[in-house]
Amino acid sequence: MRCVIARFPFDLTRSGVLEAMRGVKPEHAVGESVIIGRRTYPVKQVGQVITRQDRRDFSAGEVLRAMRQLGFTCPGSAPTPARSQVLDPLQQASAMLGAPVA
Repeated sequence: MRCVIARFPFDLTRSGVLEAMRGVKPEHAVGESVIIGRRTYPVKQVGQVITRQDRRDFSAGEVLRAMRQLGFTCPGSAPTPARSQVLDPLQQASAMLGAPVA
């Protein structure tokens, strides 16, 4: 699959990512992460290994999009759906306190 990360095109395959990450010890994943094999890697670490670029050169979103398209699991990175109803300030405060919204 062809994807663009940090303005550079890459031809990535699932097996190529698995091979690149083989033997790489995962760092502690605090934010967004990718499950590759049985290990959970931080997104920026995966991006650095597969692109051979500095972590500051690309965003986590670019790597997440590519990993999802390749079929890898990215826990905790699903976008939250927008609320359809608009709450007035009183309803919003009640919702924040845990009261049901009318």
